[in-house]
Amino acid sequence: MKNPLRALALVSGVYDLLIAVPMLFLAPTLAQLFGAPAPVPLLNAQLNGVFTLSLGVGYFWAAADLPARRGYLWVAGVLAKGLGSALFVLDHFTQGSPASFLLFAASDGSLALLSLLLLLRRPS
Repeated sequence: MKNPLRALALVSGVYDLLIAVPMLFLAPTLAQLFGAPAPVPLLNAQLNGVFTLSLGVGYFWAAADLPARRGYLWVAGVLAKGLGSALFVLDHFTQGSPASFLLFAASDGSLALLSLLLLLRRPS
């Protein structure tokens, strides 16, 4: 693919969809898989799934017209993923969330950093 920012948008969209669907439909199982207690109320996990699904769909929307929709990648790719990554790390060290949550910190943080670097490059 000749446009790395478009490729990153598509990868980020798939990544978010792969998280969103289990959060919406299998939240207790997903929590157990990552060593966390079942979400109470379940609605909170499902709303996180809706949020993540919305971000994922937004990446596909942005990828369809990057020059017009770069702003979305700043908000979703840098701000949301960057802050999300920081919160995972903070929660792990201050609230004792499972170490497996650091996987999300690493993947979200990597996507945020790569988004930042690609967005700062001059468009080709």
